[in-house]
Amino acid sequence: MTWSSRIDLDRITAIDVHTHVHRSVSAPPPAGSNADDMGAYFGIGSMPQYTLPELAQYYRERDMACVAFGVDSISQTGDELVPTNEEVAELAAEHADVVIPFASIDPARGAAGVRQARRLITDHGVRGFKFHPNTQGFHPNDRKAYPLYEVIAEHGLIALFHTGQTGVGAGTPGGGGIRLKYSNPMDVDDVAVDFPDMDIILAHPSFPWQDEALAVATHKPRVHIDLSGWSPKYFPPQLVRYANSLLKNKVLFGSDFPVITPERWMKDAETIGLKDEVKPLIYKSNAARLLGLLPPGR
Repeated sequence: MTWSSRIDLDRITAIDVHTHVHRSVSAPPPAGSNADDMGAYFGIGSMPQYTLPELAQYYRERDMACVAFGVDSISQTGDELVPTNEEVAELAAEHADVVIPFASIDPARGAAGVRQARRLITDHGVRGFKFHPNTQGFHPNDRKAYPLYEVIAEHGLIALFHTGQTGVGAGTPGGGGIRLKYSNPMDVDDVAVDFPDMDIILAHPSFPWQDEALAVATHKPRVHIDLSGWSPKYFPPQLVRYANSLLKNKVLFGSDFPVITPERWMKDAETIGLKDEVKPLIYKSNAARLLGLLPPGR
C-alpha cells in the first residue's frame, strides 16, 4: 500500500515533524532496549514505546498530525531496524489521516541502501529520510552518504538530520560509544551546497552549535530547523529571536515524542515569548508547506 495523505488541515491544530516509532506490531520490544536510559535522561522514567497504530491514535485524539520514523543504525549496533521502514510506511498508509511516513537508512548500507530507498519511495510513498549521524557514526558531508541524498533530491523529498547533543547513550559509560562530533550542523552546510534543490531539516536545538545551525538555516534557502527534543523553556534566546523574525517561515514544531509529549512542549512554549502571529506558522503552516500537504492555491 502506498501512502497518500488524507490529512484535513482545517481540522488539525498542529503537525509534529519529529516522532519515533520504537515497537513493531508483531514483536515485543527488543532485548537490551535503551528505554530506561533515555527515560532517565529526559526525566520521565522508563520511556514509553509505541507501535505506529498507537502513535496514530495518540495524535488523532489530540487533533494533530505527525511525521513518524525509526532510526537505522545497523553499522554501529549490528541490529536490523525494528519496526522496519516497510512496516512504518504500510501502517502509515492505513493511518494517513494523521501520520506522515519517513524512513531511515544507514548510509553504511551502500548500494543496497540506495535500492531500498528507491523502493520505499516508489512502492510505499515515504516523504523523507531521517539521518542520525551520532548513532550511524558518520559525518553528513561524507561522500558515502551522497548516493542516498541523490535519490532523495531526485524525488523532491526531505532529508532530516539529527544535530547537536543526543540523549542516546547520555550518562552511560563512554556515552554508550556515541561520538558527538558527527552532529555539528556545519557538516550539513556542505550537503546544502551540494544538493541545493533538496529540502533539509536540522533537527533539535543544536547544542552546543546553535549559532552554526542558525547561520546555515539563514544562509541556505532549503534548510529548516525543527524544535524537537528540548523543552522550549530551555531554548537559547537567539533561537527564539530568529524563530520570531528571520526564520519564522523555516522553523517547525517537533516534540521528539515519546520522550517529550506535544502537550508539554506546547505548554512550555507559552512561556518563551513566541509572537502570536508566528505560532500558527511554527505549529502547522510551515510544515504543511514543506511536506507538500497544501492544496493548490493555498
